[in-house]
Amino acid sequence: MSRTIAIVGGTGDVGAALASRLAQAGERIVIGSRDAARATAAAQQIASRLSGTGSVSGASNPEAVAAAELVIMAVPFEAHAGTVKQLKNSFQQGSVLIDCTVPLAAAVGGKATQLLGVWQGSAAQQAAELVPKHVAVAAAFQNIAADLLAGTGRVDCDVIVCSDDSRAMELTCELARKIPGVRAVHGGKLENARVLEHITALLIAINIHYKTHGTGLRITGLPNGL
Repeated sequence: MSRTIAIVGGTGDVGAALASRLAQAGERIVIGSRDAARATAAAQQIASRLSGTGSVSGASNPEAVAAAELVIMAVPFEAHAGTVKQLKNSFQQGSVLIDCTVPLAAAVGGKATQLLGVWQGSAAQQAAELVPKHVAVAAAFQNIAADLLAGTGRVDCDVIVCSDDSRAMELTCELARKIPGVRAVHGGKLENARVLEHITALLIAINIHYKTHGTGLRITGLPNGL
């Protein structure tokens, strides 16, 4: 099913990699940025490499969100609250926000292996508090390295999805499965997003120790066919 997906922060490493992967899977992607020209340039660069049936275009953040049924938030944490507040009136009725932001301490000059405290519990819960009530929020994609997403091969990693909304959970899992090799794993309520964010910091520490960039998670003991 083709629909419009906005990626806010789509010019960053994770956002651009997700844009490329999902467009390759046939989705219609609008990259959002504070600078529409920068978003358009990033979209053109991704589109030049596409061999799938999807499409990529660029727009300002408000324009991208207003055009989309699904919105992926992939901004640095220091810009998270301000960006969500700015976009509050741009969301379509009944849209879904998928938040993959992680509040790493590196955002304020600290260590990338540590997290900042978030009063609401997690970045995704912060987003849920700030968006209109007609927007459902899911947390996902925190634990896939941008380097893995940026490639073209299979991704040996599970995506854990947390949400209080069954439709948001279903749509996010469906989207994750479009990335070759990825399994979508139901991670329970949105409050569990705080655990996902801590796992990101742990994976960064593992990457540092082993001098790699692509560690991820596989959950064992699950039923076949996920």
